[in-house]
Amino acid sequence: MTLLRFVFCVFVLAGAQAYAAEANKDIEAFKQSFSTRLAKVNPAFRIESVKPTDMPDFFQVQIAEGPLLYVKKDGDFMFTGTMYQMLNTELVNLSEKYASQARLALMDDMKKQDTIDFAPQGPVKTKKTIYVFTDVDCYYCQKLHAEVPEMNAYGIEVRYLAFPRAGIGSPSYDKIVSAWCADNRQDAITKLKNKETIPKASCENMVAEEYALGKAMGVNGTPAIVLEDGTLIPGYRPARDMAKTLGL
Repeated sequence: MTLLRFVFCVFVLAGAQAYAAEANKDIEAFKQSFSTRLAKVNPAFRIESVKPTDMPDFFQVQIAEGPLLYVKKDGDFMFTGTMYQMLNTELVNLSEKYASQARLALMDDMKKQDTIDFAPQGPVKTKKTIYVFTDVDCYYCQKLHAEVPEMNAYGIEVRYLAFPRAGIGSPSYDKIVSAWCADNRQDAITKLKNKETIPKASCENMVAEEYALGKAMGVNGTPAIVLEDGTLIPGYRPARDMAKTLGL
């Protein structure tokens, strides 16, 4: 590397770091100002996060246990809903882009041993992995589970995360905890989805954490499928449709 090129790289890096620092200062200043204004409207409102958007002069503001707002930097105007950007002839859903990025960051917190996995066997290798928030008493969860062998045949690995729809402490919660604590977790969850009973069991588990994770990701029903890129697909999908969605 020539001296001139080295100096240029150092200059660019320093400029990028300065820009990032300035952007963070803008976000913090906005967060403090907007938090103060929100508190006057409703003291219960609490800002969970503030992030930049592709729309000039607007931030995305996540209200704790509330909506995602798009707020102008001066705090005077805001809206909820879906933000789109027109790029030549393509309409880009920026809201889903941001949500997918957030879901990916949350998925990084999950370890493989926290899920009940159904991977392709024999000569078929895993080509794609889907994460499925599931409830054992949900009809469409049972229907999806019946198609897991076909998904495996396409090369799709299914990783279940617990999402008892009735909430923590419900009968569905107790059942799903028993599956997560069983010696053979695959067999246990299969029996429950076939409306069979399994021995009640308890152990240290991640069911409550996975339920909270689903809520944070915007899951409000089951099954809810999260792809490797963070895309959330609500509801049941037949194996052949899922394979097509994944490009298999």
